Amino acid sequence: QGQLVESGGGLVQAGASLRLSCAASGRTFRSAAMGWFRQAPGKEREFVAAIDWSGASTYYADSVKGRFTISRDNAKNTVYLQMNSLKPEDTAVYYCAAGPAFPTNRAGRYTLWGQGTQVTVSS
Repeated sequence: QGQLVESGGGLVQAGASLRLSCAASGRTFRSAAMGWFRQAPGKEREFVAAIDWSGASTYYADSVKGRFTISRDNAKNTVYLQMNSLKPEDTAVYYCAAGPAFPTNRAGRYTLWGQGTQVTVSS
């Protein structure tokens, strides 16, 4: 089945940067698109970014475009989310997901999810 494990979350001040990692184990996802989603307290899970199997095609939510960058290293079976210029409204649990043939913002298309990593941005 496989497993996704996120890391890299933490508490930072507004304007700082963080890099999240998502390591896949148990099976390879080199042919699958991968995505990042987030969920803030009291809110629904929302799409953040997605990337195709090769890393050539990326897709971002408008709220993070220009500040966040998704990338992947298929040799390491790992996906990254570089987050710059963080804002308090970026505070959420960030989830990595895998599965679809093409990058998409539709959570239902992803078949495997990580446990999440907390990102807290103070003002």
